[in-house]
Amino acid sequence: MSAYPLLLSGRTCRLALDRPLIMGILNVTPDSFSDGGRHMTIDKALAHGATLAEEGADIIDVGGESTRPGAAGVSLQEEMDRVLPVIEALAGEIGVPLSVDTTKSSLAREALRVGTEFINDISGLNFDPQMAGVAAEGGAGLFLMHTSGRPDSMQRNTEYEDLIGDILEYLGQSIRRAVNAGVDKEKIAVDPGIGFGKTAIGNLEILRRIAELQVLGRPILLGTSRKKFIGKILDQPDAEKRLAGTLSTVALGVAMGAHIFRVHDVRPAREAALVAWAIQNGEIPLRT
Repeated sequence: MSAYPLLLSGRTCRLALDRPLIMGILNVTPDSFSDGGRHMTIDKALAHGATLAEEGADIIDVGGESTRPGAAGVSLQEEMDRVLPVIEALAGEIGVPLSVDTTKSSLAREALRVGTEFINDISGLNFDPQMAGVAAEGGAGLFLMHTSGRPDSMQRNTEYEDLIGDILEYLGQSIRRAVNAGVDKEKIAVDPGIGFGKTAIGNLEILRRIAELQVLGRPILLGTSRKKFIGKILDQPDAEKRLAGTLSTVALGVAMGAHIFRVHDVRPAREAALVAWAIQNGEIPLRT
């Protein structure tokens, strides 16, 4: 794991990066590619959030709009109705920092008001010009991702002359936009956007070269969990049967310098990351 940065700050929390961090996925959507429709009620969402926390999640990422390739967008009101009650309920029940997975600044503002610590913007602040200002005003931490377009069209644009160069330029611009709006750089992490406007071969290139993102000087978030490129490698169409493949990307991600792993299966991913970290560093993590 990279020796820097040492901390990632949210609205009120500070997360030490002295070991890999695990972000648990909580989708309150009917159509997410792997777990759509499973956590649509408050009770089910709360129960799953509690399970993620019990399994060792360092952050729980709550999303109300599917961003799988080809997914259609939903209205602001519908996304708010799905997400805000869950965030408010979770914030009062569990001691794990929450992130809201959205590209809509109005939702992000309300999510911060009811308890979220981070905004996870898959557009890297490019879809909503107000998002950077909302993050700055609310003191939010930011996860900034690279994509080639919106989910309903992003897989039409998967050709790059220089994939890693494009990602670095895009994310560098996103960081500057956030900092210029008043976001403290210590609150920013970056995500190369595995599966977002990339081919399977492109995803593999990102994973081989993930260490190159360290030049941005920010923690690296990696989201590979159960994704289609793993299914292609393993000839496994069932997303829920891609755990072993996911864990290999987590372990290799640790070795390549990623800091945070966004996953469906928290406990096994956490264990894989900790063992990979221990091997790489030649010591037992002081904090597990």
